[in-house]
Amino acid sequence: MNDPERPAPHAGPGDRHRAHDDQDGTAVDGGDGGPRDGSAAPGTDAPRPLGTGPDPDPDPDPDPDGRTSVPRAPSPRARAGTSAPHPPGARPTEQDTPERRPAHPASPEAPASAGPPTHGVLKSLLGAWALSACSPGETAAVERHLGECGLCAAEALRLRDAVRLLHPAETLDLDPGLRTRVLDSCLGRRPPRIPVPEWATPYDAETARLDALLQDFGDAEWQTPVRLRWYEDSRPHSRGTTVAGVIAHLLTVDGLVAGALGLADPLHARVRAAGSADGPAGPAARTEAYWAALLDPPTREVRTPWRDQSHALVRTVAFAAGDAGHAAGSGLLPVSYGDFELPLRDAMVDRAFECWVHATDIAEAVDYPYGPPAPRHLTRLIELGARLLPAALAARRRAGLASPPRRLGEAGAPGRSLRLEIEGAGGGDWYIPLDSPAALGSADHEVAHIALDGTEFCRLAAGHVSPEEAAAGQKGDKEAIREVLAAAAALSRL
Repeated sequence: MNDPERPAPHAGPGDRHRAHDDQDGTAVDGGDGGPRDGSAAPGTDAPRPLGTGPDPDPDPDPDPDGRTSVPRAPSPRARAGTSAPHPPGARPTEQDTPERRPAHPASPEAPASAGPPTHGVLKSLLGAWALSACSPGETAAVERHLGECGLCAAEALRLRDAVRLLHPAETLDLDPGLRTRVLDSCLGRRPPRIPVPEWATPYDAETARLDALLQDFGDAEWQTPVRLRWYEDSRPHSRGTTVAGVIAHLLTVDGLVAGALGLADPLHARVRAAGSADGPAGPAARTEAYWAALLDPPTREVRTPWRDQSHALVRTVAFAAGDAGHAAGSGLLPVSYGDFELPLRDAMVDRAFECWVHATDIAEAVDYPYGPPAPRHLTRLIELGARLLPAALAARRRAGLASPPRRLGEAGAPGRSLRLEIEGAGGGDWYIPLDSPAALGSADHEVAHIALDGTEFCRLAAGHVSPEEAAAGQKGDKEAIREVLAAAAALSRL
């Protein structure tokens, strides 16, 4: 029984229950006939305080004095791990004491280890496998499956082929245009004190590209056979040599420009050492004389004099163009090729063209990729070839290899013309006079039209493709088209 002298516990908000009348009308909340602790009368359910959840314990433990504790609504806690303060005179109960939970709750049982991936799962990974996007484990599982499943193996091959079309194979070499872009950026920030003339930049760039190609060649690669090709008298010609022999050829013909600039001619030193008089003037004859003067076949040692000479040429024309007294006429200095002459500005572009063509010959011989020049340099090469076409056509007429002109006019007057359209990088339109090199090409007098890719035109002018095989779109006078294509091939030489 209760001690009358013990003060009653202070009723909190969760202890106030609405009084319920039983069947005889007596109160069950605090009356003499009902329990004093707020529990339900025998045989009835205890009312649940508003806002509380399920009873924490259907059979609460009695207090030490024999009374059961009154259910309370959980009090909000100020911070984790602490209980809410109790009103004065209130005695904490078990429900007020924070529940102690283990720091790490027991984890559910680990699922049983999964078996090998199913056919459907592995088939769904084929696309990622083709893109090399699988993890090492997935890759191993897919490749094991491909050895067992013919259908998936065939599908994997189709996907791999599709990936190659989406991502074509790329060489690990640096972009050929990277050097030009880096130099342009550097020179834009700090212009050179003595700039290289624009007409000499293609030669500077192409000799640098070829030198980079030769840099890692071993002795065996320097002796790789190379076949030089050109057109002469409307017939294809060829000459066998080696990689070292090609560089010796470039060294010898570049010596024509070196001699015009007052630099040492490598052929003169070689033929004099062999006990002969000064060598011939033409490119082909100079090359044969240089090869004949060598006691042994050329080796990698030829690279050093060729590179030194190319650097000297660029440096000399830069100083000549930078001199205020010679800036206007430096590019007009005549360079003799034996049976014809070119001004220095055209001769440097011609040497750039031949350097690129023979670099391509070397790259093909050693099975190495080699791209075309930068577009702005390619434009200069194409433009020179287009300007030389009227003279080449006239030379073929004098040799009886082309039909006579249909109509002669005054020098500088417009006449029958062929429109040469060069497509792609470095392209443009040129009007070629057909009846006289002194005539003026004109769109108003166009009688034929040829469309060629830029690199295809250069291959034709280098003698690497015949006029009949050149991939050209044609329209108009068939005879004029045939003769202009033949004249383009006649620009080639050893």
